[in-house]
Amino acid sequence: MKNQISNILSDALQQLNIEISEVDIHIERPKTLEHGDYSSNIALQLAKGMKKNPREVAQLIIDQVGSEQLFSKLELAGPGFINFHLSDIGRSLIIKEIIQKDDQYGRNTSGAKQKLQVEFVSANPTGPLHIGHGRGAAIGDSLARIMDANGWEVTREFYYNDAGQQINNLALSVQSRLKGVTPEDADFPEDGYRGDYILEIAEAFKILSSITVDRETVTATGNVDDLEAIKQFSVAFLRNEQNIDLAAFQTHFDVFTLESSFYENEAVHEVVQLLTDNGFAYKKEDATWLRTTDFGDDKDRVMVKSDGGYTYFVPDVAYHLNKWQRGFVRVINEQGADHHSTITRVRAGLQGLQKKIPQDWPEYVLHQMVTVTKNNQEVKISKRAGSYVTLRDLIDQVGCDATRFFLIARKPDSQLVFDIDLATSQTNENPVYYIQYAHARICAVLNQSELGQDQLLQFNEVLLSTKHEHQLIKRLSEFPEIISLAAEESSPHYIATFLKDLAGDFHSYYNANKFLIDDQNIKCARLALILATKNVLRNGLQLLGVSAPNKM
Repeated sequence: MKNQISNILSDALQQLNIEISEVDIHIERPKTLEHGDYSSNIALQLAKGMKKNPREVAQLIIDQVGSEQLFSKLELAGPGFINFHLSDIGRSLIIKEIIQKDDQYGRNTSGAKQKLQVEFVSANPTGPLHIGHGRGAAIGDSLARIMDANGWEVTREFYYNDAGQQINNLALSVQSRLKGVTPEDADFPEDGYRGDYILEIAEAFKILSSITVDRETVTATGNVDDLEAIKQFSVAFLRNEQNIDLAAFQTHFDVFTLESSFYENEAVHEVVQLLTDNGFAYKKEDATWLRTTDFGDDKDRVMVKSDGGYTYFVPDVAYHLNKWQRGFVRVINEQGADHHSTITRVRAGLQGLQKKIPQDWPEYVLHQMVTVTKNNQEVKISKRAGSYVTLRDLIDQVGCDATRFFLIARKPDSQLVFDIDLATSQTNENPVYYIQYAHARICAVLNQSELGQDQLLQFNEVLLSTKHEHQLIKRLSEFPEIISLAAEESSPHYIATFLKDLAGDFHSYYNANKFLIDDQNIKCARLALILATKNVLRNGLQLLGVSAPNKM
């Protein structure tokens, strides 16, 4: 509708011989329906160039557009705003568009099918996924869905940090359990992993289990002295477990990339060499430093330590060079807030490669920590993980739908309290239940009616005249804008908030009206409106990876 109004204004200005080549026509929404459904400040933009009072310009436009059937009234307001009040026909077009477009309603082509990668979760394969990984999974997967709905060609990617000291600590922890050393013993590795899952890996290694991950099978040797074999098996075991948990979380990936691969193909070495050749590296105290201060960092950073090992951000630079070489116009990295310090370093390394990579590439979405509560008490640990709440714990307790919704209900950079009691409640206070119940309610009414979609599309628009109906139609019409906003801000919480508001509008409408009534004309009109509402609820929930049940 915004596009239609913009086109109508453009045509009117041409008819009035008003030059608009350097003017953007902005269509906004007034805060209340009393001020119209839409508003534009176009007259204020044009007035200076036309050497006229803005109200005079606005009146010229109103007079030109006045006969348009989409509007019941055009109103001159304030210093020169034009308020557009939709007619019954205008509102009916919104309902019909939603019904006819069905699961495509709200989608747009702003991404023009350009390649975009969303990297998310990217957990170290050293333990079960924790609740922070869960928030990253919910946000990242929803972002991928939202970007797809905005016309991007999206690739979902998981980057495994399967190299470095943490992986060595994992192998040493499993080896200790194989040798009968418990976490309480003094001989247990100081930086080892102490959760019960380590014992599970050791038991599986002992009985020569086989694990298949990404079409590669790793079979345990049972040799407690073969640390490399223990390492390979442990990583495969935990990667497989993480994949199982992600599948239960309705989250999938198109590509899995291993950090170790960039060491094996010498990409990390080549990055350091190129940065050195380009003059952005120097030797100091037996280490190799990157001149990150040349790119806005507060101090230079070590790339190669005095012992010859690489610091953690160097393989990240190699990995992102690989992303650039794969042709991604945009890359969005969804990570925990503890990754904030790596942003400047990775971007500095990419700029130092002099590959014409944009300065703000890649983009980052950083989420804050999650606090889990039950019975008004914070829940901090899982017996199996040893020191934290696992994602699987939440899925098992509250279900996938509630877990996903709660983890994206707030903006990523906001801290979040996950209330297990609220998430499992079947009350209007639980937003997931509230939204899904709205969808199920509509399905129940439509299933009992005897009218098909073709009949509903013939509804009499004049019969949708109440304030509840106008508010509901207004809310439905906002959905495409919300999808665009969620993409622009890289924040799925806009979808979650919208769905809660839409469910509220519907429940108010439902409680004030009857639908399966004798008057076929009113029945048809009301059923058409709630069918459109059902479509938008379903489409919005789908963008969040949450189900839309037909009955509850």
